[in-house]
Amino acid sequence: MKFPGGYWLARVFLSAAFVVPSSGQPTPPQREGWTLVWSDEFNGSSIDRSKWVFETGAGIWGNEELEYYTDRPRNLFLRNGNLVIRALLEKHAEAGRTWNFTSARIKTFGKFSQKYGRFEARIRVPPAQGMWSAFWMLGDDILEVGWPACGEIDVMENIGREPSTVHGSIHGPGFTGNIGIEARYTLPGNRRFADDFHVFAVEWGPNAVNFYVDEHGYARRTRADLQPGWKWVFDKPFFLILNLAVGGDWPGNPDSTTIFPGDMVVDYVRVYRAVAASKAVSRH
Repeated sequence: MKFPGGYWLARVFLSAAFVVPSSGQPTPPQREGWTLVWSDEFNGSSIDRSKWVFETGAGIWGNEELEYYTDRPRNLFLRNGNLVIRALLEKHAEAGRTWNFTSARIKTFGKFSQKYGRFEARIRVPPAQGMWSAFWMLGDDILEVGWPACGEIDVMENIGREPSTVHGSIHGPGFTGNIGIEARYTLPGNRRFADDFHVFAVEWGPNAVNFYVDEHGYARRTRADLQPGWKWVFDKPFFLILNLAVGGDWPGNPDSTTIFPGDMVVDYVRVYRAVAASKAVSRH
């Protein structure tokens, strides 16, 4: 589809295959019109804690999720150049309470954040009922102003009962939860997102957030989408989050059809900055 109105910058595409330097580790391809400023290709032997913060705990993020997030290798590990976030059906006791599911959640808070640019990840999601895969961002000032004043950009969310559909959305003061400004993208031909990797991205500028699946733009969100009393808060640095939740208000709970373990597999995460946003051109 074509977005209404002009882009804040020109759309650009991958221009080269991977280059393998003398170290033997592949480096991300260049993207014309963009400068790569941060990435994790997950090619090492362990998760890079200079880039990621492991979040642990349960019941403190809302949504009525059922999992306990751990930092254990069985829930979060590298395999064949990919990050695997694994949801398990298992008893986990902590602080006098027992949970029936475990999973993992990582973020770049305090280590990396950026205002504007292209944020993308290549991900394969698990297909099962009750799984909730997410690649998203929160405003860097969350500790000072709280949520939703910090703002939220959901680059990709998938719930297991919708195997062919992903959601992209923004949230801020006045538009949270079910009132969030949301759009969805459905694969043609009843294909499932769990069957292969897909690239999920946003291109975010001063006045718009554009959503993509495999370079296909499916939604554009601007200040014009806000209702009176709502506030545009997408004008500051945001940090990245990857997580796989189990159950909750939106996906519903696992059932007899749910297969464990459930793996959210991430090939890479990359963040770019526009080379010359001031010289951006419009496309209609």
